[in-house]
Amino acid sequence: MHVVITGAGGFVGAALVQRLSAQPQSPGPDGPVRLTLVDRAAGSAGAPGAPGVPARWHAGGFADAALLSALQDDPPHCVFHLASVPGGLAEREPALGVQANLLDTVALLEGLARPVREGRAPAPRVVFASSVAVYGELGSSPMAEDRLPQPTLSYGAHKWAAELLLADYSRRGELDACSLRLPGVVARPPAESGHGSAFMSQIFHALAGRQAYACPVSPQATVWWMSLDRCLDNLLHAMRLPAAAMPPSRCWQPPVLQSPVASVVEAAAHYLGCDARDWIRYAPDPRIEALFGRQPPLQTPAAQAAGFVNDGSVDALVARVLQRHDRAAP
Repeated sequence: MHVVITGAGGFVGAALVQRLSAQPQSPGPDGPVRLTLVDRAAGSAGAPGAPGVPARWHAGGFADAALLSALQDDPPHCVFHLASVPGGLAEREPALGVQANLLDTVALLEGLARPVREGRAPAPRVVFASSVAVYGELGSSPMAEDRLPQPTLSYGAHKWAAELLLADYSRRGELDACSLRLPGVVARPPAESGHGSAFMSQIFHALAGRQAYACPVSPQATVWWMSLDRCLDNLLHAMRLPAAAMPPSRCWQPPVLQSPVASVVEAAAHYLGCDARDWIRYAPDPRIEALFGRQPPLQTPAAQAAGFVNDGSVDALVARVLQRHDRAAP
């Protein structure tokens, strides 16, 4: 089974490589895995490897002509399209965001569809990492999973446009797509500051490292959370989900854990045996709170029935995040 991962050197991508490497014989219906790993900033010498799994690296963009040519000769069974320019950076540099998140994505989809049009390969499953940023500001009322997007940031607009394109390619039978609207996935590395929701990860790093941190939302801010391990579970479930189970939109809103920031901070401090008041203070930024700190209860019965999962509880989320943090510590 030939699997392509764009953004393979990033936070989610590198963890996905490790997960696939740990179960090389049984991740999908088409036999043992071999990987094509794509990342602009990492190559075979500088990013997580895949012991026991054949892997080749493409150090460059996912729309590079050399990569697309290679995929013509060796069409993939599944593509995890994780690479993007994150929200804060896309807002500051709109031309970069449009190029990477939209135009390069169109080039990738066209490259994947060409062997299908020519009758040389079946339509590949494309699992696209979309974002809850497609919704914009949400209000306080409970929200259904079929809410119409109204993005208020360029990043959200890019993600929604890509979802629509993937659904259209799937309608034509040229791709077999599945878009997942992911919430804040924790805990991203401290250096990843291009995300507007970076505070969700920074509180874990601050408490684990006993470092002072000014959180840019209030303690009562309500946020949608997902641990990295639950994110991987949902991505791999999307890879395996039968095409017949897909909605016409080809898009799922996975279940999330909705919780106030203070509850996560207190649970993390308890797990680590420290006093949160020693390290976390709150300095709300109205713009960040409006976009990322007013996320209401989210009802996802269809996604849950299809097998997508959340973390279950704040304590379970915190344990998954901090156990992974401990494993990564030098």
